[in-house]
Amino acid sequence: MDSLLRLLMGPWTTYILWTLRNQGPLRFGALQRAVGKISARMLTERLRLLEEAGIIYRDYRPTVPPEVSYGLTERGRELGVVLDGLDVLARKWATEGFVATSR
Repeated sequence: MDSLLRLLMGPWTTYILWTLRNQGPLRFGALQRAVGKISARMLTERLRLLEEAGIIYRDYRPTVPPEVSYGLTERGRELGVVLDGLDVLARKWATEGFVATSR
């Protein structure tokens, strides 16, 4: 449990997974735009970590320019239940007036 939570609680990780779950495979630039204010360096770092964990895949096509897209593996799709549960909870709390703040 500890290793999974450490992986998921890394900066931007759950948002990257949520985006790939809802929008499907995306190219790097499209994923960066969808996630928002994440730097290219941070996105690259998180994607490499998730790929090493077998949660996402990287599809490289040697075109001109090269085309690289990212999507969820079967292991990554298994996290859908967790992500959906967090979404339900976040929506419930939002209706109760909960506002998350970052420190």
